Amino acid sequence: MRLQSIKYRNFRNHQLLTFKPDDGITLIHGLNGSGKTSILEGIHYCALTKSQVSATDNECLRFASDYFTLNGNFFSEADSLNTVKVVYERGGEKQIIVDNSEVKPFSRHIGRIPCITFSPSEIVIVNGAPAERRRFIDTLISQKERKYLDDLLAYRRVLQQRNALLAQLYSGINVHKDMLLLWTETLSKLAASIVYARVQFLIPFFHHFQALYEQFSIDETPSIRYRCSLGTISNDTSLELLTTLFLTKYEETRKQEILRGQTMIGPHRDDLLFLLQDKEIKKYASRGQLRTFLISLKLAQYRLYHETLEEKPLCLFDDIFSELDASRVSDIFSILETCGQTIITSAEKKGEGKVMILSMESLKHIRE
Repeated sequence: MRLQSIKYRNFRNHQLLTFKPDDGITLIHGLNGSGKTSILEGIHYCALTKSQVSATDNECLRFASDYFTLNGNFFSEADSLNTVKVVYERGGEKQIIVDNSEVKPFSRHIGRIPCITFSPSEIVIVNGAPAERRRFIDTLISQKERKYLDDLLAYRRVLQQRNALLAQLYSGINVHKDMLLLWTETLSKLAASIVYARVQFLIPFFHHFQALYEQFSIDETPSIRYRCSLGTISNDTSLELLTTLFLTKYEETRKQEILRGQTMIGPHRDDLLFLLQDKEIKKYASRGQLRTFLISLKLAQYRLYHETLEEKPLCLFDDIFSELDASRVSDIFSILETCGQTIITSAEKKGEGKVMILSMESLKHIRE
């Protein structure tokens, strides 16, 4: 997948801007606050329907503007054109229009334009709370497998219903005895499907990750483990067995769940353990190690997508080179040269002779 062009109107600090990247690597450099990150953010909107920095639609409006629009033209590996238009009006609902047809719900668009991001704030994936790592793996698999996203959305709805029922039982409200069993059976099937998909996904993903990490560091052995609320599960645990294990565990914890008014186990409580030399990285690693680990995770995502989707994902890397020495910067460029289209932002010029380099000042002169 490659971006041919994108037009911004009233998006962040861009009143009107047309951006046309190179098919290989494009580096945008400029001062902080000049609008580099928001160029990537607009592309991310077109690919995944939202900001990659967790900003609301309203926060992306240019100052004193009542609406913003984004118009992106993307070409697949088969040279098929995909047009994506994002429209948002202050106080209204966002619209996603793909090939002149409005998309609802937005989840139907996920995976159409495979996209990989990197930003410094994403270091929380490595050293932050478990919710950050769950969000990371959910985003990875959702772009690759439509069924996973459907199961995940259904799981969240059923979990909400089951928690509401548990809260009613805790309050002493009379509820039909079969209702909890019904929600538990449905939740167990969805939980098993999600956990099974995560475990199976991590097998090829770690293979790519390990190979990439070794390119940056030959002295450390990384590993990734799935911490399941069921306890230890193996890679060959079947979907049917997982469903049975969840049903059993929910029965064992039923009284405790009623006392707490919430579901205590399930994929919404699971975590990924990132380790170096069998030590948890978020507790022992340096900033450079954390950043290298995150970069390797992102590049492994690219390789797995390319291998399984038969489509080169679009790479959006914001400030990826900060805090890295010249050797690792060179290593990253060497890897990116084998990838598809990559758009990078940086405070400084880097990679002369290897990439298309654009300054924010030069982009100002091609505004329309």
